[in-house]
This record gives sequence, C-alpha cells and structure tokens, in this order.
Amino acid sequence: MATCTRSMLKVLAGCQRQLLSAGGSFYTNISQTLPKNLPIRTFAAIKARKKDKKVEAEKEVKKEKRVIDDKDRHKPFGKTAWVPVDDVYIRRFYPRTIYDAADAIDLLKSFQVLDFTPHDQPVYINLRLDMKLEKKKKVDAFISTVHLPYPFKKELNTVLVFTEDADQAKMAQESGATFAGGADLIQRILDDEISADFYVAVPDILPKLVPLKNKLRKKFPKSKRGSVGINIPKMLALFKSGHEYLVENDCYVKTQIATLDMPKEHIFANLQTVVMDVCSHRPASFGPFIERAIITSHTSEALWFKSEDVLPKPAEEKKE
Repeated sequence: MATCTRSMLKVLAGCQRQLLSAGGSFYTNISQTLPKNLPIRTFAAIKARKKDKKVEAEKEVKKEKRVIDDKDRHKPFGKTAWVPVDDVYIRRFYPRTIYDAADAIDLLKSFQVLDFTPHDQPVYINLRLDMKLEKKKKVDAFISTVHLPYPFKKELNTVLVFTEDADQAKMAQESGATFAGGADLIQRILDDEISADFYVAVPDILPKLVPLKNKLRKKFPKSKRGSVGINIPKMLALFKSGHEYLVENDCYVKTQIATLDMPKEHIFANLQTVVMDVCSHRPASFGPFIERAIITSHTSEALWFKSEDVLPKPAEEKKE
C-alpha cells in the first residue's frame, strides 16, 4: 500500500511539472498584455507663443553674397593664372576663355578641318537670358520668327492660311501658300490628311479654329507670334522663309543659325540678327539681357563668346 502511494505521488508530481512547463508561455503572454501603470499628466501643457514675423525679420541679418572683383588682381581668385603658358593644361586651374564672336567662328572652322568632320554640319547657339524685370515681374517666355540675311535651309517652309473669303484665299495661293481655306480644312487637319510648318489666319475665323488648339499646340495662330492679321502676303513672306526660335525652360534659347560651310561673314550676320531679335524682347534699361552665350557646331566643343560684341554699339554722345 505504501509503495502504491509513493508511485502515485511521483506520477502526480510529474504531471504537475509538465503542466507548469507547457503553460509557462501562456502565463508570460498574459503578463505582457496586462496594462502598465503609465504616468498620468495632471497639468496642461503651455501653448507655444508664435513669434512675430516682423521681429524675426529684424533679427535675421541677411548674409550678402561675397563678390570678388578680379579686375586689378595679378591672377583670378582661386585660379593659377589668367592665361596658361602651355598648350596642355588643366582647365579648372584657369578661367574659362571667352572669345570674340568672329574668333569663335574661325575656331569652329579649324576644328572641322582637324577632326575630318562634315563640312556642312549645322552651327548652333545657346543663350541664357536674364528674364527679370522690375520688382517680381519677369519676361514671359516667347516665340519669335526672324528673317535671316543668309538662310541655310534649301527648301521653303509650308504655310496654311485660314480664311473664308474667296478673294483672300486666292491671294494667299498666288502669294505661295501651300493650303488656303476656311472651316472645311479643320477636319482634314484633325485626320492628318494635311499639315504645314506654319499656320496663319485672319481674325474673323479664329473662333471657329478652337477645335485645333490641342492638335496644333504651339503652331496655333496667335497675334503675339504675328500669325494672325489681315495682311496675308506680308505674313506669308515672313513665315515662308523665316527662322523660328523659342525660349525653353524659362530662360534658354537653343537654335540653329547656319551651316559650317557658309562663309564666315554670313554666319556672323545670321548670328547678329538672332541675338538682336532676342534682345529686343526686354528694355535695354534693365541691363544686359544675355547672361551667357555659346556657339558650337554639331561635332565640336562649345565655345563661349561675347554677346555684347555682336550687338550694335550705341552712338557716342557728342561733347559740347
């Protein structure tokens, strides 16, 4: 009997240990989910006072941008010298060379000979403009068409004229318009049956051309571009042989002005025409309109040139 009692006690003790070990994780999980005694705030937080903007503006002292004048220095600030003494040098140690426009054109022609590249490759200019006006006003991005004194295109532009007057349509055809007509041309343009490089219109037909706005986009006739008017022969003369350029990314003008096989004088004349037309879009009283001017060909490096040399110099005041 005593032996049976001891064996039963051992069995019960083993079962108790097994139950405790199996249920330990359960009890621990319960203990983790029990709410903790968090501190309770018995007072209200003080509301932060807003600082007066006028007081902050007075306290803040604007740091003026340091402008270093290298005019009378023996070498430019942070550079080795004004001009390298050898043909091979590290560019970052010397200031960028800014050429005269005529010298830059000569260099482009010499690069073409040295590199054995096509002699009739296009010549481009890249201008960065200062679009600021008085106070916070800016010059609006514009599109302009100019007559180059020496055109580089071999073919004339195609022009479509919108007019519902039969006499004006006949006049447009005689003046060299590719297409001329009224509202009957709208569906043909939407269906891509006809297209043109430029679209001009008379003022009376503009309300009927609204369906073409999304189709033509920048080519849609506008009075600012000179593509809306009554004098159809004058508009055709401008757009048939004119060269169009526009301001991209708020302040950049990138356009072709010539081909490299043209004489130097012709390239310079075209360059001068485009630069003068660009500068005419902002009053001269606000200072130089062109901040940076670059000329390059299709395969050569970019050359910075002085845009002020291309512009006509103001007449000197006569001394009394």
